[in-house]
Amino acid sequence: DARPIKKRKSDLDVPENSRKKKKQREFDFSKYNTRFIALKFAYLGWNYNGLAIQKDPTPLPTVEGTILEAMNKCRLVPSMIPQEYNFSRCGRTDKGVSAMNQVISLRVRSNLTDEEQKDALNDSKELQYVHILNQVLPDDIRVSAVCLRPPKGFDARFSCQHRHYKYLFHKDGLDIKKMEEAARLYEGEHDFRNFCKLDGSKQITNYKRTILSSKILQVDNDFYCFDLVGSAFLWHQVRCMMANLFLVGQNLEEPVLIQKMLDIEKMPRKPIYEMASDVPLILYDCKFPEMEWTQAELDSHKTAKYGNTIYSLALGYQLKATVSKIFKDV
Repeated sequence: DARPIKKRKSDLDVPENSRKKKKQREFDFSKYNTRFIALKFAYLGWNYNGLAIQKDPTPLPTVEGTILEAMNKCRLVPSMIPQEYNFSRCGRTDKGVSAMNQVISLRVRSNLTDEEQKDALNDSKELQYVHILNQVLPDDIRVSAVCLRPPKGFDARFSCQHRHYKYLFHKDGLDIKKMEEAARLYEGEHDFRNFCKLDGSKQITNYKRTILSSKILQVDNDFYCFDLVGSAFLWHQVRCMMANLFLVGQNLEEPVLIQKMLDIEKMPRKPIYEMASDVPLILYDCKFPEMEWTQAELDSHKTAKYGNTIYSLALGYQLKATVSKIFKDV
């Protein structure tokens, strides 16, 4: 038969919209074991709408939303609904605020049986949670360690013993001595209702918080930081405390202002003042009871790659700062 063979059209000849899409097979979580873990991570908050995942859409992604999306993509959690896997966070941070040692706890997929999870000798057989997540997370969120066996009853929020914040600022035009004097007045247990954002929907009745340490520390020749350690904080409390330290530093108020504002009988209503900016604020550390944290072991190639990524990120921000300085001086 001399008739030419009819060529079959390849997929490339078929229009995109008429190709049959392969149905992605659903991942069956019921076939896998789980375990409860804690994760330690850091993030630069400037590109995020705060830490906490929100029910409604936000102008920018949230840090938690980004992490849980990565976990869901890697089949570590079954959904984007935190309540389904006993999720808890240590300290909620506002839009723009960064953190160096934030902690979450949750239940995730595991390679091991419940019995195998108890023995540290089996840890090498477990999913490499830190490495897996850092492969898919953006450069400005980094998981630093995992605790595979948190203490009994551990909760990232309620097991935290204290939180450590740092607020960076430039010394220009500020009386640092007066700010140091004013900062010390925050120490101890006080009613901080005049130093927070009041929200009727939260129905908070107790505004008393304990400040363990409150100092002004020098970072380098030009920059200082408000170094603050407390058991817990109210909504926007640190930024409100900083705003009033700025008033003292600018000689618009005397240090005694802090004492007056902490006396609820003398000042029962919060005075009007502008809250300090979010960008210079860092949740520097969260203190927990003794825990067994494990960092990812990287080979030399991965260590170099990670170092280059962080270097490039830092260099990019330094260049922007330099351009901004030139712009200021024009």
